[in-house]
Amino acid sequence: MKRPTIISLGEVLWDLFPDGERFGGAPANFACHAAIQGADVTMLSAVGDDQNGHDAIGTLSAYGVDVSLMQIIPDAPTGTVGVALDNNGKPTFVIHQGSAWDQLVWNDAMASRITTADAVSFGTLGQRHAVSGATIRRAVEAAATKGIPCVLDINLRPPFFDAEMIRDSVQLASILKLSDDELVEVCFACSISKTDQPEGDLRGLLEFGSLDMVVLTRGENGAVLVTHEGTFTQDGIDGNVIDTVGAGDAFTAAFLVGELRGYAHDQNLRKSCEVAAATCAHSGSVPEARSNTSDHSEISDRGAVT
Repeated sequence: MKRPTIISLGEVLWDLFPDGERFGGAPANFACHAAIQGADVTMLSAVGDDQNGHDAIGTLSAYGVDVSLMQIIPDAPTGTVGVALDNNGKPTFVIHQGSAWDQLVWNDAMASRITTADAVSFGTLGQRHAVSGATIRRAVEAAATKGIPCVLDINLRPPFFDAEMIRDSVQLASILKLSDDELVEVCFACSISKTDQPEGDLRGLLEFGSLDMVVLTRGENGAVLVTHEGTFTQDGIDGNVIDTVGAGDAFTAAFLVGELRGYAHDQNLRKSCEVAAATCAHSGSVPEARSNTSDHSEISDRGAVT
């Protein structure tokens, strides 16, 4: 079976948990999980010329992610985020400003790679700065012009979004993925009147953005997928929950790879929920790296994330 080629755009950073630092950033987590699912993934982001930056590139490489287009910004630090977990393993974040990933710039190599991909994935947080925001939007527009599926994974982190950003991003995408925590904000931004059932809200978003599909993750309650052909639901997958960091990114990665491979929607939705549940069963956003790293530069001790 052909390996899908995917471009992931956005932030690469380190999550600062109470017990230590862990690799993170929704697009970076997505890239690693998509590679685990068997895709050829290229990460487009920026890191600082510091230990965190070199370790982040090493970590991505350990999962088999192509880092040849990663940008190093000498005068900005690699991004970091403070993370606290509640009693149910649900995180809250303090996202530090002035990070290297805010300075991702467009270049010819990026333009060439974008238009040969099978799909492009992007989010909202990576667009918080004018520089990276313009680059991400240009990349998505270039892909959309070629008919390449563009997946928007909503990632609302106050104060780094507004209604215009959400609305414009939805209209750039062909596939929208969001969580039940984000549904009200996204509907408001897109002037969608909320209904008593999520299917009605998702159908409103489908029509607003001229989207191919909208998928809503509902934590322990599973997921809902709305397409022009119908609605598909999946109950939650039971399992041990250590923390939920990265579960949504794992879901999106499994879902996109399954769609690119032509899996039936109901089967793909179940598999994606299973992958997300497995992510909740270990600490951190990605499982331990098992890729052969012999073709890459030396991986730091933090490259194998548990």
